[in-house]
Amino acid sequence: MTILFISDLHLSPQRPEVTRAFVHLMETQASSANALFVLGDLFEAWIGDDDTCSTGIEVQTAFKQLTDKGVALFIQHGNRDFFLGKRFCKATGATLLADEHLVEFNDQQILVMHGDTLCTDDVDYIRFRQRIRHPIIKFLIQLLPLKARQKLAHNMRAKSKTANANKPSAIMDVNLNAVERVMSKHQVKTLIHGHTHRPNRHQQKHGERIVLGDWHDRGWYVIWDTAGLELNHFEIEISG
Repeated sequence: MTILFISDLHLSPQRPEVTRAFVHLMETQASSANALFVLGDLFEAWIGDDDTCSTGIEVQTAFKQLTDKGVALFIQHGNRDFFLGKRFCKATGATLLADEHLVEFNDQQILVMHGDTLCTDDVDYIRFRQRIRHPIIKFLIQLLPLKARQKLAHNMRAKSKTANANKPSAIMDVNLNAVERVMSKHQVKTLIHGHTHRPNRHQQKHGERIVLGDWHDRGWYVIWDTAGLELNHFEIEISG
């Protein structure tokens, strides 16, 4: 039994080398695994399942080929792609998970999350998250034409980039009390998450927290098999 975990790929047409690295992982390590968990922010932005961008089509094709081989695919929403929905899942064979999900293997349970809800010191972001993910707000946004949603996503990313540049680095990391609370709530000794782009393994009061890195110049993944949990990375080849 082998399970892979990835997060924060931020795939987009502007960075084809990352998409190539993703497809390569799907064709190699992932194709020989039993399950793949994507813990949010698969895309730089995903504004609806009617998006027909080339990157989205390439990703869906790679996922469908993976699930056709019998690999179970599970996806969590991130802060960039929370409009991934039923249409995407039907096209790829994926199962959409809740924000907090328990994975069981070898008589052990681990908790997986995207990780943004753990950043409770970033009060402005937490408030924005609550507003933008309200079912009524999501419904109204999805009624907008595709181009309008694309423009909205572009503006939101620009505002987020400006806001983050003016925030202390510590605010955008997880709050350790929030980590302890969620691990205690689910009674787990291991938590895997992404979002913060700070790959590492941390010892917590209740056990261990493994943080996946973002796919910038390296691709990051966690492998879970009979040997245990291992955080790995590989270099992403940038052409030109």
